[in-house]
Amino acid sequence: MIYLDNSASTYIKPKEVINATMLGLTKYSANPGRSGHKLSMDSAIMVEKVREKVCKFVNAPQAVFTENCTDALNLAILGTFKEDGHVICTINDHNASVRPLFELQKKYGLEISIASPKTPGTITLEDIKQHIKQNTYLICVNHMSNVDGEITDIESIGNYCKEHNIIFLVDCAQSAGHIKIDMEKMGINFLALAPHKALYSPQGVGVLAYKENFKLNPIRFGGTGTESENVYQPLGTVETYESGTLPTPNILGLGAGIDFVEKNFSIINEKIDDLSTYLNFELSSINGVKVYTHPNNSFGVIGFNIHDFGSTDVSQILSDKYGICTRGGLHCAGLKHKFLGTLNQGIVRASLSFFNNFSDCQKLVKAVKHIAKSGY
Repeated sequence: MIYLDNSASTYIKPKEVINATMLGLTKYSANPGRSGHKLSMDSAIMVEKVREKVCKFVNAPQAVFTENCTDALNLAILGTFKEDGHVICTINDHNASVRPLFELQKKYGLEISIASPKTPGTITLEDIKQHIKQNTYLICVNHMSNVDGEITDIESIGNYCKEHNIIFLVDCAQSAGHIKIDMEKMGINFLALAPHKALYSPQGVGVLAYKENFKLNPIRFGGTGTESENVYQPLGTVETYESGTLPTPNILGLGAGIDFVEKNFSIINEKIDDLSTYLNFELSSINGVKVYTHPNNSFGVIGFNIHDFGSTDVSQILSDKYGICTRGGLHCAGLKHKFLGTLNQGIVRASLSFFNNFSDCQKLVKAVKHIAKSGY
């Protein structure tokens, strides 16, 4: 099989990540921080080393480990909720952000505005500013669309939020690993990561990096290994948000994934740039194919459709007949598809990683040409 569904999860992991994850299953498999014996403390030390690595990677004061990126976004959104408040999100946002926001609207009347660009393209500060109100307390944006790879101008928006004391939450599920992120420089208060994508890490761990100048209430309650005599959740430390046993093997894999990306950042992204440019050009040249990803966007997410064929049908044909893994449908991003006018058809998405090559892309182009010419 040719795997071109890396925006969902990178399939091939670097050997360094596999080895680190295995260490978490063998040498560091004691419960971190839950006991005073050496094995437990050794595991805890390894977890804290990865936490420090994450903070350095995005220039964050603090970070907590979550179940996944969705869990991180829920913690940021539900944990900062203000009654009678107003939140701005965007058409690029994933349902991991949209659904908790609209759940708050349904239950508590949260006021929500959805920002969009005037034409398909980058969401800018001006697109956001037109929705600002006196009670706006949170701006939530997706850094890179998982549908077409479109980028949001987070630095300009973040600096505006800093000036106006508005919480700025950025979903970096798709961008981390492709674009260097600096929370301080970009004015980001909360940043969610999906390590199993472009950080080449195992599934089963997410990250919420954050600045501590905004109050964040816990949304899960349970054992933290601290203040066990207290029936209420202890506050004021990272343990506040990490109830239950941490996925140590996945966390160690994350640490190795960050090392791999940092060491090879230029090589990884130059290769993905070349493959993206080639694939976009070749697909755009096929009669009956519409490519939604901008030609200058080279971050490895290529969204396209063939004639009026259903995207899920095309994706299934690519899998069954040609052995190519892509993703069809709405990609958990209904607002984006509504904006693009593809709610009924969806979009076929081919997404690249460092472990793809030109042969993979050539075979996809050949398959799409055949489907466009011959139909199903």
